Amino acid sequence: MAAPLDLIDARILEVIQLDANLPVAEIAERVGLSSSPCWRRIKRMEEAGIIAQRVTLLDLERIGLAFEVIASVKLTLPTRENLEVFERAVQGWPEVVDCATVAGAVDYMLRVITTDMHAYDNFLRDKILSLGLVSDVQSRIVIRVAKRTTAAPLALVADQFEGR
Repeated sequence: MAAPLDLIDARILEVIQLDANLPVAEIAERVGLSSSPCWRRIKRMEEAGIIAQRVTLLDLERIGLAFEVIASVKLTLPTRENLEVFERAVQGWPEVVDCATVAGAVDYMLRVITTDMHAYDNFLRDKILSLGLVSDVQSRIVIRVAKRTTAAPLALVADQFEGR
């Protein structure tokens, strides 16, 4: 169940999703509060787990990690044990920045970041395929990213904020 938020909380979340480095005074000004109540709201949302973490986003191309692949992975036999083994292995692979269990013809969708095609080939051979659990991997090389955001679409739940 979603934690109760009001319109001011939603505005704070919208602001800090775009720039978590803003000083509390700036956030407060943007949402129409003074600093102390704004800070208390942010702390409350952190303690409630609504604000899960604050991170720094990097320009991957500038640091030499511009090769991105979306890989669909099908396990030979998707038993509970095999799923758990695969998911534990993924946790130790820094190349995998997103891993989701999905419904349909495959078991997982991975977003893999690495330096180039050769590094991806090594990752595929030495990590994914060496597990002995995978029957198929379909790799889609990302040519260009048309949209990428980490911001949650708060407008989709805006009605829960109105009237609070």
